[in-house]
Amino acid sequence: MDSIHDLGGKLGFGEVAPTNDPVGFLERWHGAVFAMTFSSGGTAFGSGDQFRHAIERIDPVGYLTHGYYGRWLGGLETLLLESETLTSTEIEEKVRQVDSDPAPAAARPSATPDRFTEKYRDLDARRPVDTVPRFQEGQVVVTRSTPSIGHTRLPAYARGKQGTIVALHGGWVLPDASAHGNVDRGDHLYTVAFDSGELWGEAGEPGTSTRLDLFESYLHLPAQGEAHG
Repeated sequence: MDSIHDLGGKLGFGEVAPTNDPVGFLERWHGAVFAMTFSSGGTAFGSGDQFRHAIERIDPVGYLTHGYYGRWLGGLETLLLESETLTSTEIEEKVRQVDSDPAPAAARPSATPDRFTEKYRDLDARRPVDTVPRFQEGQVVVTRSTPSIGHTRLPAYARGKQGTIVALHGGWVLPDASAHGNVDRGDHLYTVAFDSGELWGEAGEPGTSTRLDLFESYLHLPAQGEAHG
């Protein structure tokens, strides 16, 4: 969906500063959130796509300020409320027990949440597709340019861009559907190469390209006279 989480290619956030800290969790509560999330699979949510979409839907200010595991916590609280595993009162009471001045909750549960079934727990993401692949290696394609109101793996920086198919991977579960309850829908998956200038304009490094794994439903053939970049 179009939200604060889709930051790829955007300016103004500074350089990424990686660390070599060997510690798995920098704070104890990080590990607790990690454990709670994985123990809630199959109860509060049924697929990684559904969990990712819950993180996308948290409060935008919380997304930017609560840190990596803070975003996980906001997404998990959203799903615990939507699945009726916990109530907002139960969560608020527990928070007050451990923090007298907690940060504002980032959870934003939907009044009409998506549901899941036990078969969501199938870890094999390959899916049969009844149709033959629409595109072949070497073919030029264009990504769709329309905004997304649900979960998608097509980043904003790659919308409406022209690239070339460089690999076909068969049928895989479509995250756009899996995040909303349809774990059985498959779609052909391709690797698409984009010239850096197509994605980044004058800031693109000459002679380089970016490769993205994209689903067939994201792609179409270029129309005559269609402009890109």
